Amino acid sequence: MVGMKLRTILLAGLSLTAILSWGQAPASAPDAAKIARGKYLAEEVAKCQDCHTPKTEKGDFIKSQWMKGSTLDFTPAAPMMGWHSKSPDITSTSALWPRWNVDGMVKFLETGKNPRGNKAGPPMPTYTLNHDDADAIVAYLKSLP
Repeated sequence: MVGMKLRTILLAGLSLTAILSWGQAPASAPDAAKIARGKYLAEEVAKCQDCHTPKTEKGDFIKSQWMKGSTLDFTPAAPMMGWHSKSPDITSTSALWPRWNVDGMVKFLETGKNPRGNKAGPPMPTYTLNHDDADAIVAYLKSLP
């Protein structure tokens, strides 16, 4: 009797899981691991959010606008040619993705050059990441709504 109840509970749980995930493509383990690694590299190492996420008046990140681009709250001490006062949206809904695509974004992080062959204007650092790191960061950014 206990075995029958346990089986019923397990089947109900599996059915509920199937219903809740209907229409959603589950991330495979390698994809989830790559996205997690990209999140770590983007947020903890490169600190992309410092420029690409707007902040409240108190300086806290506005989580609902994570990596959606921001007006920069700093300027160079001396005038600098090509200085950008705004950072672009780098999430999956950004206008960058249709123009640059995944390969272009990866190449940018590997070479420091955009698809037209130009360096990003300051204050964007010129990254020259290895392919796996660049690919992981791009996978993470592409996963952001």
